[in-house]
Amino acid sequence: MWSTTGIFSLARAFGASVRRLAQSRRGVAAIEFAFIAPVLLVLYFMTMEVSQAIETNKKVGRAASMIADLITQQPTTSKSELDAIMQIGLATMQPYNRSQLAIYITGVQISNDATAKATVAWSREMINGTTGPNPDLPVGKETTVPTELKIAGTFLVRVQSKLDYRPVITWTADAKQTLGLLSAFDNINMAEQYYLRPRMSDSVSCSDC
Repeated sequence: MWSTTGIFSLARAFGASVRRLAQSRRGVAAIEFAFIAPVLLVLYFMTMEVSQAIETNKKVGRAASMIADLITQQPTTSKSELDAIMQIGLATMQPYNRSQLAIYITGVQISNDATAKATVAWSREMINGTTGPNPDLPVGKETTVPTELKIAGTFLVRVQSKLDYRPVITWTADAKQTLGLLSAFDNINMAEQYYLRPRMSDSVSCSDC
Protein backbone atom coordinates (compact mmCIF):
# COMPACT_ATOMS: atom_id res chain seq x y z
CA MET A 1 0.00 0.00 0.00
CA TRP A 2 1.18 3.50 -0.90
CA SER A 3 1.24 6.02 1.92
CA THR A 4 -0.08 9.54 1.39
CA THR A 5 3.43 10.92 1.78
CA GLY A 6 4.78 8.52 -0.85
CA ILE A 7 2.05 9.45 -3.35
CA PHE A 8 2.71 13.18 -2.87
CA SER A 9 6.46 12.63 -3.28
CA LEU A 10 5.89 10.72 -6.53
CA ALA A 11 3.57 13.42 -7.83
CA ARG A 12 6.09 16.15 -7.02
CA ALA A 13 8.87 14.22 -8.75
CA PHE A 14 6.70 13.68 -11.84
CA GLY A 15 5.72 17.35 -11.93
CA ALA A 16 9.35 18.40 -11.65
CA SER A 17 10.26 16.12 -14.58
CA VAL A 18 7.48 17.57 -16.69
CA ARG A 19 8.62 21.13 -15.90
CA ARG A 20 12.22 20.32 -16.78
CA LEU A 21 11.07 18.75 -20.07
CA ALA A 22 8.93 21.76 -20.91
CA GLN A 23 11.80 24.14 -20.18
CA SER A 24 14.36 22.17 -22.20
CA ARG A 25 14.93 23.49 -25.75
CA ARG A 26 17.16 20.66 -26.91
CA GLY A 27 14.25 18.39 -27.78
CA VAL A 28 12.46 21.17 -29.67
CA ALA A 29 15.59 21.99 -31.67
CA ALA A 30 16.03 18.33 -32.62
CA ILE A 31 12.42 18.07 -33.82
CA GLU A 32 12.70 21.31 -35.80
CA PHE A 33 15.90 20.08 -37.46
CA ALA A 34 14.22 16.79 -38.36
CA PHE A 35 11.51 18.74 -40.21
CA ILE A 36 13.76 21.33 -41.82
CA ALA A 37 16.73 19.19 -42.88
CA PRO A 38 14.89 17.30 -45.69
CA VAL A 39 13.54 20.58 -47.07
CA LEU A 40 17.02 22.14 -47.06
CA LEU A 41 18.49 19.09 -48.81
CA VAL A 42 15.79 19.17 -51.49
CA LEU A 43 16.36 22.90 -52.07
CA TYR A 44 20.12 22.34 -52.30
CA PHE A 45 19.88 19.56 -54.86
CA MET A 46 17.25 21.45 -56.87
CA THR A 47 19.45 24.55 -56.97
CA MET A 48 22.46 22.48 -58.02
CA GLU A 49 20.50 20.66 -60.74
CA VAL A 50 18.90 23.83 -62.15
CA SER A 51 22.27 25.59 -62.34
CA GLN A 52 23.83 22.58 -64.12
CA ALA A 53 20.91 22.40 -66.56
CA ILE A 54 21.21 26.11 -67.40
CA GLU A 55 24.96 25.80 -67.97
CA THR A 56 24.50 22.69 -70.13
CA ASN A 57 21.84 24.43 -72.22
CA LYS A 58 24.28 27.30 -72.82
CA LYS A 59 26.90 24.79 -73.96
CA VAL A 60 24.44 23.25 -76.44
CA GLY A 61 24.03 26.65 -78.09
CA ARG A 62 27.74 27.44 -77.81
CA ALA A 63 28.66 24.19 -79.58
CA ALA A 64 26.35 24.92 -82.53
CA SER A 65 27.63 28.50 -82.84
CA MET A 66 31.28 27.46 -82.69
CA ILE A 67 30.86 24.67 -85.27
CA ALA A 68 29.10 27.01 -87.71
CA ASP A 69 31.75 29.67 -87.16
CA LEU A 70 34.64 27.27 -87.87
CA ILE A 71 33.04 25.92 -91.05
CA THR A 72 32.22 29.32 -92.53
CA GLN A 73 35.81 30.50 -92.10
CA GLN A 74 37.01 28.25 -94.93
CA PRO A 75 36.07 28.19 -98.64
CA THR A 76 36.10 24.37 -98.89
CA THR A 77 35.79 21.48 -96.51
CA SER A 78 35.68 17.68 -96.44
CA LYS A 79 34.09 14.85 -94.50
CA SER A 80 37.13 14.42 -92.28
CA GLU A 81 37.27 18.14 -91.50
CA LEU A 82 33.57 18.30 -90.69
CA ASP A 83 33.88 15.23 -88.45
CA ALA A 84 36.85 16.78 -86.62
CA ILE A 85 34.96 20.03 -86.09
CA MET A 86 31.99 18.13 -84.69
CA GLN A 87 34.33 16.35 -82.27
CA ILE A 88 35.52 19.76 -81.08
CA GLY A 89 31.89 20.79 -80.54
CA LEU A 90 31.29 17.56 -78.63
CA ALA A 91 34.23 18.30 -76.34
CA THR A 92 32.71 21.62 -75.27
CA MET A 93 29.99 19.70 -73.40
CA GLN A 94 32.42 18.36 -70.80
CA PRO A 95 32.21 17.64 -67.91
CA TYR A 96 28.57 16.80 -68.68
CA ASN A 97 28.52 13.21 -70.01
CA ARG A 98 25.22 11.67 -69.03
CA SER A 99 24.02 11.77 -72.66
CA GLN A 100 25.68 12.66 -75.96
CA LEU A 101 25.17 15.74 -78.07
CA ALA A 102 23.68 15.17 -81.54
CA ILE A 103 25.00 17.51 -84.25
CA TYR A 104 23.56 18.12 -87.73
CA ILE A 105 25.43 20.23 -90.31
CA THR A 106 23.88 21.21 -93.65
CA GLY A 107 25.21 23.29 -96.53
CA VAL A 108 22.23 25.09 -98.06
CA GLN A 109 22.32 26.63 -101.54
CA ILE A 110 19.74 29.30 -102.40
CA SER A 111 18.88 29.28 -106.10
CA ASN A 112 18.86 32.32 -108.40
CA ASP A 113 15.30 31.63 -109.53
CA ALA A 114 12.59 34.24 -109.32
CA THR A 115 11.17 32.16 -106.52
CA ALA A 116 14.33 31.24 -104.65
CA LYS A 117 14.57 27.65 -103.48
CA ALA A 118 16.79 26.29 -100.73
CA THR A 119 18.36 22.92 -101.54
CA VAL A 120 20.86 20.71 -99.72
CA ALA A 121 24.41 21.06 -101.10
CA TRP A 122 25.85 18.59 -98.58
CA SER A 123 25.08 17.31 -95.10
CA ARG A 124 26.81 15.63 -92.19
CA GLU A 125 25.69 14.44 -88.76
CA MET A 126 27.05 13.01 -85.53
CA ILE A 127 24.76 10.86 -83.39
CA ASN A 128 26.04 8.92 -80.37
CA GLY A 129 29.58 9.61 -81.54
CA THR A 130 28.99 8.13 -85.01
CA THR A 131 29.39 10.41 -88.03
CA GLY A 132 27.94 10.15 -91.52
CA PRO A 133 25.72 11.88 -94.09
CA ASN A 134 22.29 12.90 -92.88
CA PRO A 135 19.91 10.38 -94.52
CA ASP A 136 16.99 12.78 -94.11
CA LEU A 137 18.77 15.49 -96.13
CA PRO A 138 20.28 13.98 -99.28
CA VAL A 139 22.04 16.25 -101.78
CA GLY A 140 19.56 18.18 -103.92
CA LYS A 141 16.63 17.86 -101.54
CA GLU A 142 14.68 21.06 -100.99
CA THR A 143 14.84 22.27 -97.41
CA THR A 144 13.43 25.15 -95.40
CA VAL A 145 15.20 28.26 -94.15
CA PRO A 146 13.83 31.40 -92.50
CA THR A 147 12.22 33.72 -95.05
CA GLU A 148 14.51 36.62 -94.17
CA LEU A 149 17.54 34.44 -95.02
CA LYS A 150 16.25 33.13 -98.34
CA ILE A 151 18.22 35.51 -100.57
CA ALA A 152 18.72 34.39 -104.16
CA GLY A 153 22.20 33.22 -105.07
CA THR A 154 23.49 32.93 -101.51
CA PHE A 155 24.80 30.04 -99.43
CA LEU A 156 24.10 29.15 -95.80
CA VAL A 157 25.66 26.77 -93.32
CA ARG A 158 23.07 25.44 -90.89
CA VAL A 159 24.15 23.77 -87.66
CA GLN A 160 21.70 22.11 -85.28
CA SER A 161 22.66 20.75 -81.89
CA LYS A 162 20.35 18.60 -79.78
CA LEU A 163 20.74 17.04 -76.34
CA ASP A 164 18.46 14.92 -74.19
CA TYR A 165 19.52 16.32 -70.84
CA ARG A 166 19.41 13.81 -68.00
CA PRO A 167 19.30 15.25 -64.46
CA VAL A 168 21.40 13.59 -61.78
CA ILE A 169 18.28 12.58 -59.84
CA THR A 170 17.10 10.39 -62.74
CA TRP A 171 20.44 9.05 -63.93
CA THR A 172 20.28 5.37 -63.00
CA ALA A 173 20.01 2.26 -65.12
CA ASP A 174 16.46 1.57 -63.93
CA ALA A 175 15.41 5.18 -63.35
CA LYS A 176 11.99 4.95 -64.96
CA GLN A 177 11.09 1.90 -62.87
CA THR A 178 12.31 3.22 -59.51
CA LEU A 179 11.86 6.98 -59.57
CA GLY A 180 8.13 7.20 -60.27
CA LEU A 181 7.08 10.77 -60.92
CA LEU A 182 10.70 11.91 -61.18
CA SER A 183 10.98 9.98 -64.45
CA ALA A 184 8.89 12.77 -66.03
CA PHE A 185 12.00 14.97 -65.80
CA ASP A 186 14.21 12.45 -67.59
CA ASN A 187 15.53 13.43 -71.04
CA ILE A 188 14.81 17.16 -71.03
CA ASN A 189 15.10 18.24 -74.66
CA MET A 190 17.64 20.98 -75.34
CA ALA A 191 18.27 22.24 -78.89
CA GLU A 192 19.80 25.15 -80.77
CA GLN A 193 20.09 26.11 -84.44
CA TYR A 194 22.36 28.59 -86.21
CA TYR A 195 22.56 29.87 -89.78
CA LEU A 196 25.83 31.49 -90.86
CA ARG A 197 27.06 32.76 -94.25
CA PRO A 198 30.53 31.93 -95.63
CA ARG A 199 33.23 34.49 -94.83
CA MET A 200 36.01 33.59 -97.28
CA SER A 201 33.98 32.79 -100.39
CA ASP A 202 30.47 32.78 -101.84
CA SER A 203 29.91 29.19 -100.70
CA VAL A 204 31.51 26.39 -98.73
CA SER A 205 31.89 23.31 -100.89
CA CYS A 206 32.53 19.82 -99.56
CA SER A 207 34.82 17.82 -101.83
CA ASP A 208 33.77 14.32 -100.76
CA CYS A 209 30.45 14.71 -98.91
